[in-house]
Amino acid sequence: MALPRILVLVLAGGAGGRLELLTDQRAKPAVPFAGVYRLIDFPLSNCQHSGIADVWVSVQYHPTSLSDHLANGRPWDLDRTVGGLMMLPPFQGTDRGGWVSGTANLLWRQADLIREYDADALVVVSSDAVYKLDYREVVESHLGSGAEVTMVTTEVDADDASRYGIVQVDGERVTDYAYKPDEPATTTATNEVFVFTPGPTLDRLEGLNADLGEDGLEDLGSHLLPAQTRDGLSRAFRLEGYWRDVGTVPAYWQAHRDFLAAEPPIDLDDPAWPVHTRGGRHSAARVLPGAVVDESLVSGGTRVAGEVRGSVLSPGVVVEKGATVVDSVLLPGVRVRAGARVERAVLDDRVDVGERAEVGGPGDITLVGRAARLDAGTAVAAGARWPEDD
Repeated sequence: MALPRILVLVLAGGAGGRLELLTDQRAKPAVPFAGVYRLIDFPLSNCQHSGIADVWVSVQYHPTSLSDHLANGRPWDLDRTVGGLMMLPPFQGTDRGGWVSGTANLLWRQADLIREYDADALVVVSSDAVYKLDYREVVESHLGSGAEVTMVTTEVDADDASRYGIVQVDGERVTDYAYKPDEPATTTATNEVFVFTPGPTLDRLEGLNADLGEDGLEDLGSHLLPAQTRDGLSRAFRLEGYWRDVGTVPAYWQAHRDFLAAEPPIDLDDPAWPVHTRGGRHSAARVLPGAVVDESLVSGGTRVAGEVRGSVLSPGVVVEKGATVVDSVLLPGVRVRAGARVERAVLDDRVDVGERAEVGGPGDITLVGRAARLDAGTAVAAGARWPEDD
C-alpha cells in the first residue's frame, strides 16, 4: 500500500509579542534556544524523523531572520529538486491576497495551493514549543478514523490552562473545545499540532468565510476547531512526552532550566532522534584558569574566565574574570565584563554588560534587549525590561 501523501504547514508568521524584546528584531521561530538551536528546529527535526519531505513555512513578521536560518532546508533534508522546503510569505495578486490575520485566515488564503497539492493529510504545527513527536504516527491514527481533525493534546498546569485551547475528551473523541477560556474545564490542552483532512476542512473554511468574512476567521481555535468539534468530527491524540510552550519570557527561561537537569527531558543529541540546526562555525569553548562553570550549557565559541552557574551560554559569549552569571540565558555575542553580575535574566544578542554592573536578581525574570550597552556600575532591577519602555 502506498504511503499517505502528507503536507506539513509550519505556522511561523505570528508577531510573537509575548516574547517582548526577543522578537523586536527577529521572528519568534528564529529565537535561539539551548545555546545553538532555534525554536523552529524542533518541528523541522520532527518532520525529518517522521519521514515527511514536503514542508511549507508561513512567514510574515521579520521574515529575513527566519529565511537566513532556514536557507535551503539542508540540515533537515529538505533541499530537494521536487518538494522539500517552501516559504509562504503574504502575497497580492488574487482575491485571497493580503496580510494574514490569524492561523485559520492563513489556511483560507492558501486554500488553492493546498488543494492543488492534494494531500491525504495536512499537518499544521506551531513553532514556539519544545518537544519531539512522530507526525506520521499521528497521521496514520487519523486516516480512516472518520475525523476531520486530530488534535494532539498534553496536560498543562491549571494556573496556565487559560492560555491554550482546552478540550474535554471521551476516549479518543473530543466532546468539547474552548479556545483560551477564562475558566478552563480541564487541564488537557491542544499542543498546536493538528492533522486535518484537507478537503472537508477547506470546504468548512469556505462556509465560515461566507458567514464571517475573511478577517472573522481569525485563529484555528476561534471558529474552525469549535465547529469541527460540535459536529463530532474531532479526535484527540495524546502526547505522553515532554512539551513546553516557550511563547512567554518566563516560559522561555523555565524551559532552559529544564534542560540544565542531569537528565534533560529531551536528549538533543539522541542518535535516534537528534535535533538538527543550521550550525555556524565556532571553535571549542574556552574555560580559562580560575573559572567556575557549574550545571550549565556552554556553546562553542564562548570564553569563560569568571563564574557561571545554572546558565546557558550561546556561541560567542564572553564572561570576563571576576564576572558572575547565575540562572540566566545569554544569547549569541553577549559580553559580561569584569566585576559584573547577571542573575535570573535573559540577555539578547550582543548585549554588553559593563564592569561592576548588576542585572536582575531574585524574583521575576529580567530581560535585556538586543545590543544594549550597560555602562559600568549600571543597575537593572529584577523583573525589569531594558532598555525601558518609552
